[in-house]
Amino acid sequence: MVSVFDTRPCSLGEGPLWHPLRGELFWFDINAHQLLSKTDMWQFDEFVSAAGWISRDELLIASESQLFRFHLSDHSQTKLCDLEADNPITRSNDGRCDPQGGFWIGTMGKKAEAKAGAIYRYYRGDLVQLFPEITIPNAICFAPDGQTAYFTDTPLRQILAVDLDADGWPCSAARVAVDLTATAENPDGAVVDAQGNIWNAQWGAGRLACYSPQGALLETLDIGAAQATCPAFAGASGRIFCTSATEGIAPAELTAYDGQTFAAEVAAVGQLEHQVIL
Repeated sequence: MVSVFDTRPCSLGEGPLWHPLRGELFWFDINAHQLLSKTDMWQFDEFVSAAGWISRDELLIASESQLFRFHLSDHSQTKLCDLEADNPITRSNDGRCDPQGGFWIGTMGKKAEAKAGAIYRYYRGDLVQLFPEITIPNAICFAPDGQTAYFTDTPLRQILAVDLDADGWPCSAARVAVDLTATAENPDGAVVDAQGNIWNAQWGAGRLACYSPQGALLETLDIGAAQATCPAFAGASGRIFCTSATEGIAPAELTAYDGQTFAAEVAAVGQLEHQVIL
């Protein structure tokens, strides 16, 4: 059963992260420049979209122009590196830490300009571009054994898979894992459960869809908002969260649930979110 976890409507809810040491969910409202938790909100001066955990009290946060360390208690920020800081048309979007400790982050045009973005990996102090010419990067997530990464360029309606080496770097050509080109589904954020199945939020469909690693649809979970954006498990449990957005919905068509953050109990068990290795 799906329930509302947080009633605050996000213009563009994204990047849910369950912190395994704090037992706490964090997520973003990209358009409002905010990081949120159930009991708090942190305001920034530019777009923020995704995070990984460094320690109990520090997150790595991806913003419009940089990756930075953020201390949850004293709100201090320490810049780690630029992220397309010289490109005013782009911002960060979807991101997640891989099992080897590398943080993957996508960028995109602020107006979703075609092929304006890319996907990068930050690992032990270095930011490396992995995949260029991405329009809307999403679905960055990883198989439990650390040997496969998934990602999508949403308008192409395919979730791709790529093999990873022992240090977490792509070592194969990308291949199609989930093909939605014959459907009307738009793949947004995704997370992989402990069994290796891919849980994908589908923009405009108001649902999470679970796929096997071979691309077979296993189940769907309807949420109460049309623009589902990204899921996250509450660690190694069967509780799954999903953010949503009001962006793209005409005011007359908005419901009370659009933009809220949801929770549900499922039969699957999630993975613990991996620690970012700086």
